[in-house]
Amino acid sequence: MSQYQLPPYKIKMVEPIKLISKSQRINKLKEAGYNPFRLKSEDVFIDLLTDSGTGAMSHFQWAALMQGDEAYAGSRSFYRLENVVKDITGYKYVIPAHQGRGAEQVVLPALIKREGMSVISNIHFDTTRAHVEIAGGRAIDCACEECFDLDNYHPFKGNFDLDKLKTIIQEKGKENIAAIIMTITNNSAGGQPVSLENMRAVNHIARENNIPIVIDGARYAENSFYIKQREAGYENKSIKAIALETFALADIFLMSAKKDGLVNIGGLIAIKDDLELFQQARVRVIPMEGFPTYGGLTGRDMDALAIGLEEALDEDYLKYRIDEVKYLGDLLREGGVPIQYPTGGHAVFVDCGRIAPQIPFDEFPAQAVCNELYIEGGIRGVEIGSLLLGRDPDTKENLKADKEFLRLTIPRRTYTFEHLKYVAECLIKVNNRGKKLKGLKFTYESPILRHFTAEFEPCE
Repeated sequence: MSQYQLPPYKIKMVEPIKLISKSQRINKLKEAGYNPFRLKSEDVFIDLLTDSGTGAMSHFQWAALMQGDEAYAGSRSFYRLENVVKDITGYKYVIPAHQGRGAEQVVLPALIKREGMSVISNIHFDTTRAHVEIAGGRAIDCACEECFDLDNYHPFKGNFDLDKLKTIIQEKGKENIAAIIMTITNNSAGGQPVSLENMRAVNHIARENNIPIVIDGARYAENSFYIKQREAGYENKSIKAIALETFALADIFLMSAKKDGLVNIGGLIAIKDDLELFQQARVRVIPMEGFPTYGGLTGRDMDALAIGLEEALDEDYLKYRIDEVKYLGDLLREGGVPIQYPTGGHAVFVDCGRIAPQIPFDEFPAQAVCNELYIEGGIRGVEIGSLLLGRDPDTKENLKADKEFLRLTIPRRTYTFEHLKYVAECLIKVNNRGKKLKGLKFTYESPILRHFTAEFEPCE
């Protein structure tokens, strides 16, 4: 254990959790339509569904809740938050939102000016892809080849494929590219970081073609930590200095603050200096989210977020955060479970295409492994594969993901090393019987973001 950073905090409050019996878990999963999203949290023992809004706030954040100014317009809480965001990003304009998808639904339609425009990302995550398509755009992924080589080490598997990026722009025409989105860390690639060298190259390509750059920065602090650890010339720079250099390479910052904001609710829109875009966003935020100085948040939420944004830049916290994910990944690799290596900043991504190769992509092998893990140990993960990828917006055919991942997402400051050891033990058992698992077929499928609400039954 000495090779891993110990938690830089002590526990002052606990929440009871309970492991219900295996027979109960089997029944609960069936009642949920074999979709862990539909399980009640009280029936889950260790919940690794997401790191979004599921972490523990500090006593400083809880204290900040008491100073919240609940004014509808112009609250003191907003201006405290605005000052922190400006200090971290260097951007001129700030608008809060209730969460990341709220920020997306405000900004992306302003960038996608006509039907069929393309948005390029290293990899779009689910809500981002959905909001691009809802706005009439087409999402194109442009990840580097290294991110698909799960077994071999590469320090920045979240990077863009720069040659592919240039080719896409040339083929589509620069006037038909609405934006380039740099997702940091790159969630769907396994929470993998993006280097500043790569971001600078993307910035150069974008500037040559007059294409705006958006940072999807839910986990920008974790990405900055990886840069400090792995990129030459940054080992002596602070996390905040690295973050500032990162934001200087983009025009817009969208954030689900429920990750590196260390809060249970909240999102952010920050715009570098584009007054026209800011005015458009401010107009759209009113009917979508609320008045521009609260954006769907209470004053106390904004005060907690202002504290959380600064806490997330602490290097001791980030070292522990990265190490707890690494700890789980190391245990799984030692037990023969195939994962994305090295582990990323917020989750371990398990290669279920190798655990259950007999299950076709459109019978969702990662969903089958996810369900089996719940049955084995009451652990809830999430599928990041062909189910999440959805259907082609034009042909309506199921899209095939490059990898069929199960994401074991670790909430911040929530679980202990012993909890993670238990998770590894359970998944190793599932891996050992993976070739006996059966796939799933839909009994209900929603047209957008289907993985959240879909219902299934096992294939015969």
